Amino acid sequence: MDILIRLNNETVGRDKIIRLFQYGSRAGWYYTQDSVVHTTSNDILKSLEYTFSSFRKLLRLGRCLDSLYSALHTMKYPDLTIRLTLTLSKITHALFLLADHIIWTGRVGLFKVNLEKWNTIANKYWLLTIIMNLTRDIYEIVQIIKNKNLSSLLKTRLQSKNFHQNKYRAFTDMTSHKDVFLDTLKNTCDFFIPLTTLGYTKLSPGMVGVLGFISSAIGIYCLIDPLAKLTPA
Repeated sequence: MDILIRLNNETVGRDKIIRLFQYGSRAGWYYTQDSVVHTTSNDILKSLEYTFSSFRKLLRLGRCLDSLYSALHTMKYPDLTIRLTLTLSKITHALFLLADHIIWTGRVGLFKVNLEKWNTIANKYWLLTIIMNLTRDIYEIVQIIKNKNLSSLLKTRLQSKNFHQNKYRAFTDMTSHKDVFLDTLKNTCDFFIPLTTLGYTKLSPGMVGVLGFISSAIGIYCLIDPLAKLTPA
């Protein structure tokens, strides 16, 4: 309960919790629509998904400025690859949030907004943000392999007699850096959400809901356990 209260007191934590419910609702209505569950229940889940989405947009109002300001700090990071990927990620995320703010004003009726157009713009900037984050993840993995010489270690283990046992040990070595592992898994799950929205992939709403639920759960876990969060972020 203390953890839940602490998360709820933070804007980012509250956003992650609502995001978990949002994508959980999407997966729920999709995978129960052909079951014995009453149609009204599916309508409620769809309504909840829309409500959670709108509430998250309200929570994020003004945060585009935070992303732009944080980009000033990442520009000073000594490692060139991390500096470039993080800075570009912050900038594209700020542009995504700006488009998201415009969508919110259209949803609540403050201004007349072409929601389809701005949803496409927002998803394109979100996709670019995820690509930058995944590029950084790949770079971190390469550095881990270089530092620990895992490539030769994996080859030796996989060629030994105890194949299954050593394959597990190899996997353990790769996941010992849980911050990199979790960040890569989270970004990989998120990667397919804007891809599907933009029409590049054809995942079902249910699968999108599952992927969003997983990435949200990882995000919450990283807030609870600071050692699981990849830094600098």
